[in-house]
Amino acid sequence: MGKELFDNIPSKVADILSDVKNGRVGLPDLQRPFVWQDNKVRELLDSMMKGYPIGYIMLWASPDDYENTVHIGKNEKIYKRPNDLVIDGQQRLTALLAAMYGVTIMDKNYKERAIRISFNPLTREFAVWTPAFEKNPEWISEISQVFAADEEHNISKFRKAYIKIVNEGRAKNNEEELTEDEEDRIEENINDLLNLGIYSLPTLKINSKANEENVADIFVRVNSGGQNLTEKNFIETLIAVYDNAVHDKINKFCADSRIPANGTSFNQILQVDPSHLIRMSVGVGFRRARLRYVYMLLRGKNLKTGEITQNIREENLKIFKESLDMVTNLNNWHAFMNLFASAGYLKGSFVASSNAVVFSYVLYLIGKYDYKVSSVELQKIISKWIFMSTITGFYTGSTESQVEKQFADLRDVHNADEFVVYLDSVIANRFTDDYFEYSLPSELNSSSATSPAWYGYIAAINVLGTPMLFSTAPLSQYFILGTSGDKNSIDKHHIFPKNYLGKIGYNNDRDRNQIANFTYLDYATNIDISDAPPTEYVSRYRDKLGEEGYKLACKQNALPENFEQLSYPEFLIKRRILMAQIVKKAYDKLNK
Repeated sequence: MGKELFDNIPSKVADILSDVKNGRVGLPDLQRPFVWQDNKVRELLDSMMKGYPIGYIMLWASPDDYENTVHIGKNEKIYKRPNDLVIDGQQRLTALLAAMYGVTIMDKNYKERAIRISFNPLTREFAVWTPAFEKNPEWISEISQVFAADEEHNISKFRKAYIKIVNEGRAKNNEEELTEDEEDRIEENINDLLNLGIYSLPTLKINSKANEENVADIFVRVNSGGQNLTEKNFIETLIAVYDNAVHDKINKFCADSRIPANGTSFNQILQVDPSHLIRMSVGVGFRRARLRYVYMLLRGKNLKTGEITQNIREENLKIFKESLDMVTNLNNWHAFMNLFASAGYLKGSFVASSNAVVFSYVLYLIGKYDYKVSSVELQKIISKWIFMSTITGFYTGSTESQVEKQFADLRDVHNADEFVVYLDSVIANRFTDDYFEYSLPSELNSSSATSPAWYGYIAAINVLGTPMLFSTAPLSQYFILGTSGDKNSIDKHHIFPKNYLGKIGYNNDRDRNQIANFTYLDYATNIDISDAPPTEYVSRYRDKLGEEGYKLACKQNALPENFEQLSYPEFLIKRRILMAQIVKKAYDKLNK
């Protein structure tokens, strides 16, 4: 049996929460989005009231060399840096702090809000707050009121006021006042609620001899609270400990990316989370792609020699901060995001992998700062790179290994021209004649609604400025932010309508929902075509657009000539080939 890296410490809920409030225990979840639903908080309290076990807490004793660590959280604390860090149980402790003591949390959009749990002292029930519980005199609308009264030594006064309000409510409804037994039950249940503070919460404490690699492994393997803990969660936790200002900067950038406003990181492509910024900063500053390198670097490890020192840690943190400054520079950020529009990707839903954004941005910054590529040349090569990497799934699968190889290749690249030539060569190796003739048509043989091949085709239509089918307006204008709020004024439409296909024997959705059977139409055209067979609606639009106009519309939208006369399988085969040719045409335009 291996030597244990932890000690078992008996603890009470109120003691741990008190340590979090005064800063002795660091709880990073107070600074990042709370993932539990409020009903899960209610269930946690209900389990405690019934005496059920709720798991355990795991702490990590801060290593003695964490000299620069500052306290976690917004308020001033007695302890300027935590003695212990919560490794497992962060969500449970955050839930209890929020519900019992009124500490606000951040939602998934980084907005502060309260978690309000109501309590009925007559029935011992908990409920998620609603206006109905606020108005019902027999419910305490927020249990934090009870704990606040107890801290102020006014619990007897609080209980009497509650009983008075209940009796007044019953009198209004011509009901009998509370009996002595009911008043005794109220007192007992309020006391039981307060006694949740002395609820036993087993605590395991990892000792300070455990290094970041040990703790990271424990963090990911151990999961007593139902949250899927990941390596990136641990790294976010570690950054909060090493440098709270950096953690705050990362969270602000992430929060701003979600709300449309001038002078913020908002964009239509990616709602940023901390792991994105961490990956970008380590990629730019250290040319590393694997997240596990982050805690090695923050620990003070020289990745070449393996040496760990305080000086190296300070230097690594300096490089990380400088890289983060580049990454979060809004001029850099928005200039890069505009390149997604240049490559035809106008919505985040069209980008199948966030890694395509993360690592393309890393390349953009490396090209700008390390290789000093001119602005015009950099925009051109990164636009092509975005187009290629997104449609081919370059950053899916073994992404970290792929990027590590790319960083290794860049060691032999020494100037701006070589950087551009290198990226062009990688693009050319993906965008071969065989890719457009065979591979891409094969990838378009799919019914997946999120296929990179489908989104790549739409991006190509946007690059070419192609009008929407049976329209004179470019398709791209319908994806621009603000034209129709959160909902587009267009929708995907079956070229061979779904119900029509059912009538002629195609009843499997995989057959009917083939990518090659889709196009975008405005709502009016969509409704006009409805379930009409192609032989019927084509004649109407031929007459409306004229023969030449109709042929042009078909050519621009990858529709085979006289497609309405083709069998459905033959139509699909021909259209996939034409769609691939549209993608190649768009790439050729980006390549000029």
